[in-house]
Amino acid sequence: MTDLLKGKRILVTGAAQGIGRGIATAVAEAGADVGLLDLNTEGLAETAALVEKTGRRAVQLPTDVVDVEAVARAIERFVAEMGPLDGLVNNAGVIRMEPASEVSRESWDWQFDVNVWGLMNCCQLGAKQMLAQGTPGSIVNIASNAGKVGYGNMAAYNATKAAVINLTRTLSSEWSAQGINVNAVCPGGVDTPMLKAAAAWVADRIDMDVDELYGGMKPNLMDRHIQPIEVGRVVAFLLSEQATIIRGQSINIDGGDTPY
Repeated sequence: MTDLLKGKRILVTGAAQGIGRGIATAVAEAGADVGLLDLNTEGLAETAALVEKTGRRAVQLPTDVVDVEAVARAIERFVAEMGPLDGLVNNAGVIRMEPASEVSRESWDWQFDVNVWGLMNCCQLGAKQMLAQGTPGSIVNIASNAGKVGYGNMAAYNATKAAVINLTRTLSSEWSAQGINVNAVCPGGVDTPMLKAAAAWVADRIDMDVDELYGGMKPNLMDRHIQPIEVGRVVAFLLSEQATIIRGQSINIDGGDTPY
């Protein structure tokens, strides 16, 4: 993995914790310098330390993905400090657990704003930068197996991730000819703060021990949770030149839970 992304410069959103931190660490291990974009400044500093521990550079970019001007400024700073943008990973996302019958307009709009518009905003501005450079680039969107399966008490989140899967296909069809390769991954059963919070929400409502419940929220064909850096290593491959024949795909990385 050391030379897979050697000399590349990758921007990762939602990089302060969980899957985003795993991705940032994995692409650094693969040889890339990394831009870290998130609103959680404390988490960004912790992720930056992990990136720098690999010997690669990190730039911290406290930014809201839904803010067009803020993301444009972040990309401008990234390029000024790191050099041309070679790859973008759209990982930033939110979830609100609630029964479908109780989803409010506010909750629906908030999740779609971050998970879909925020991703699209970063895709547009990232692609614009890559095209201005005149160099090929790669985009990897973090969807979820929830966008294919549809889990209970997650109606809005499920719908946002289904949108990401379709959007990935669309952007690939439009941008491939211009040298930008777009794919997505669909994780499931990953050991993250988001999954732990979901477990706590469910456990509280069914009077079950949260640790016991969380322990069972792992892939059916595995005896453990998937680790964030394992997701990151798949993403690193998709960002590399070795993945140029993979286009517009939304690849399941959920330990075999989703068969399509």
